[in-house]
Amino acid sequence: MNRVTGFLVGVLLAGGALFAVLYMNRGSHVQLKGEILKVRSLPDGDGAIVFADFRVTNTAAVPFVVQTVEMTMETPDGEVAKAVMFSKADVGKVTRYLKLLGPQYNDVLSIQDKLPPVQTVDRMAAGRFPFPPKFLQQRKTLRLRIEEVGGVASEIVEKSATP
Repeated sequence: MNRVTGFLVGVLLAGGALFAVLYMNRGSHVQLKGEILKVRSLPDGDGAIVFADFRVTNTAAVPFVVQTVEMTMETPDGEVAKAVMFSKADVGKVTRYLKLLGPQYNDVLSIQDKLPPVQTVDRMAAGRFPFPPKFLQQRKTLRLRIEEVGGVASEIVEKSATP
């Protein structure tokens, strides 16, 4: 066997080993994939309360433990506004007293919640933006940013906000 053939065999073996290592570890990459299903809003003084129902899939082979949940909105002017997030208890009070928002269909995703590995779940996020609802109706997009305790962040973006 000459040197060129030996070199090519070595490169193929190294490439095969690298592929095998990457293939075996494909489930250890912590990441969420999802979509925002429905956005509901209600005026609240000089702002608006927003409920976002979403479906999320943990594609990893390990649980996703939530560290933070953030909701942002991009206005028609290109400004990005960050919502003040509600806790699970706050959402219960809001749905009890503000019937126009409708019922709470899904559990609120909050700190220390665990999303099981390789499963899809429906959850909701709720917050208050410091603008009137007309800005929400004209928004370019709504985003949910969910960060894992290890620092990995996943973003769920609304498909289409304006008709």
